[in-house]
Amino acid sequence: MIIQVGNQQNKVATTKEVETIINLVLEQAAKEFSLNDNEEVSVTLVDDDEIRQLNKEYRGLDSATDVLSFALDEEGQAGEIPFANASEVHLLGDIIISVERASEQAGDFGHSLEREIGFLTIHGMLHLLGYDHNETEETKEMRELEEKILQASGLTRD
Repeated sequence: MIIQVGNQQNKVATTKEVETIINLVLEQAAKEFSLNDNEEVSVTLVDDDEIRQLNKEYRGLDSATDVLSFALDEEGQAGEIPFANASEVHLLGDIIISVERASEQAGDFGHSLEREIGFLTIHGMLHLLGYDHNETEETKEMRELEEKILQASGLTRD
């Protein structure tokens, strides 16, 4: 899997470990879903102001959120990524994470910023793969997959 990570915020200090966690979680997701080496995902770290603007523009919600996902291939079902030519790069989409919100939530939940970034990364990735949490069963399935991938990545709640 091709993973692009960019940090466009400077309000919360991040370490190289944050980028490492993002890569680790996405590599675990790639294994879990048998994704090809030529599938690409972009993760951008932003502040609350930027994610609020994106949330308002694309979802009509004038508030900051923790993570947004913009799937570029919405034809498949959950976990099924169809595309024509397996030799070409396949862009799955973009994951946007508010590091400010992640830092607040990490404090609220009593775990590290790295674990929260890992959680938001896999949550966003599952959305790119077609998963949602509009119904109780969907939410349960998504939470189980999130925990499975976080555990495999060594990101426990402790």
